[in-house]
Amino acid sequence: MNRKSFDKIASLIGLLLAVVLVVAGALLHWGGTFATSQVKEQLASQKITFPAAGSESLKALPDVNRTAMEKYAGQELTTGDQAYTYANSYIHIHMQGVAAGKTYEEVSGEFMAAAAQLKADPTNTVLAAQVGTLGQQRTTLFMGSTLVGLLGFTYAFATLGKIALIGSWFAYGAGIVFLLLALAGFSHMAKAEQNTTA
Repeated sequence: MNRKSFDKIASLIGLLLAVVLVVAGALLHWGGTFATSQVKEQLASQKITFPAAGSESLKALPDVNRTAMEKYAGQELTTGDQAYTYANSYIHIHMQGVAAGKTYEEVSGEFMAAAAQLKADPTNTVLAAQVGTLGQQRTTLFMGSTLVGLLGFTYAFATLGKIALIGSWFAYGAGIVFLLLALAGFSHMAKAEQNTTA
């Protein structure tokens, strides 16, 4: 293969790669922007606000969780990072105080067992009170677990959006590099043709 053919093939491949990378960058940018705007819209519609700095609800948290929450004190929850903090440093901590740290599944199992016993002995007032307490705990833990899960998915979606936006800039940059290389190849090819005909 002569140099002219090599330059032509290399330049065309560079141009094709530039187009592919710019298109990929545009798609990644669109996906990242979509994810970011959806996270913000969905969270803003919930109208969740972080407790104010120095509030009793923040003071009651363990130090590490209070520090994480104070970063956003008084702000409206609108980002994935905020969702992660609110879920893990606020809701999850409060859930641990509902049933001495037991999970929804554990409390639900106890509730169903106690409810079955109460069905067999409906006059047992102690058991009826236990079923009532376990039922309230089960409901609270279910709602808390659901919120933590939903906010966790929001954080994951927002993180994927950030990764897509970062990827878009790398794709744009690589596309520009390949475009410049392709143009340099075409320029070299044109100069080589002029030198051959001169």
